[in-house]
Amino acid sequence: MYQHMFQRMIKQERPEVVEEKVKLSVRNLDLSFGGLNALIDVSFDVRESELLAIIGPNGAGKTCILNCMNGFYRPQRGSILYDGVDLTKLAAYKIAQLGISRTFQNIELYTGLTTLENLLAARHVHFKSGFLTGALYFGPAHDEEIEHRRVVEDIIDFLEIEAIRKQHVGSLPYGMRKRVELGRALALEPTVLLLDEPMAGMNLEEKEDMARFIIDTSELTRTTIILVEHDMGVVMDLADRIIVLDFGRLIAEGKPEEIRSNPQVIKAYLGEEA
Repeated sequence: MYQHMFQRMIKQERPEVVEEKVKLSVRNLDLSFGGLNALIDVSFDVRESELLAIIGPNGAGKTCILNCMNGFYRPQRGSILYDGVDLTKLAAYKIAQLGISRTFQNIELYTGLTTLENLLAARHVHFKSGFLTGALYFGPAHDEEIEHRRVVEDIIDFLEIEAIRKQHVGSLPYGMRKRVELGRALALEPTVLLLDEPMAGMNLEEKEDMARFIIDTSELTRTTIILVEHDMGVVMDLADRIIVLDFGRLIAEGKPEEIRSNPQVIKAYLGEEA
């Protein structure tokens, strides 16, 4: 999927979406921890190839939704259907095999490995060689690793991280580690990409770079992207649609211009007048 993809497609226009197919369908999702309700009867659809943003005040349940989608949390009620498969019934590794990858609010990289090795680690779901052929490293196993490295090198070029490809990620500045984590998520070749605050803690220049990479990923690969982000300027610029959570409930859904002027959203962020 990614081999030479960015180079081939960089000059192509984004194709028109002929039909709005539902890629993910969240229905009646309830999640609680003891007596704390994190999500309450949340339902929404994610359309194929769209960039959907999830926003809301701190503690609204945004990350909880992503954690349910990739199998880290098990909701007490409801379903998350991905092309007809209920993700709430699957182990996290099986969800990754289906093509759902993510980045994390707090960076989760292998700090003792290089940038290149971190990206190669995400290719594990695509390896077909067995233990014996892999250990002997000949024939198909050798050819397969060359192919995986080619995919990873394309992503390194796309994210403009050639200079740090052999550096241990633990020694990299924060903004670069965020970029490497995005690269690792892309290396899985996702059909659905979950981004949990990819610009948190970044300066303006780093945010602009990350926004550019997210836009290019959306436009060039047609990957469905679900973005959790606090920077409202970024969300309004990037998102095709937005859903808004408040205290675990979905209070609004629509296009950026609709959300911007929604009284419930304004109330959730600013509170009621005294």
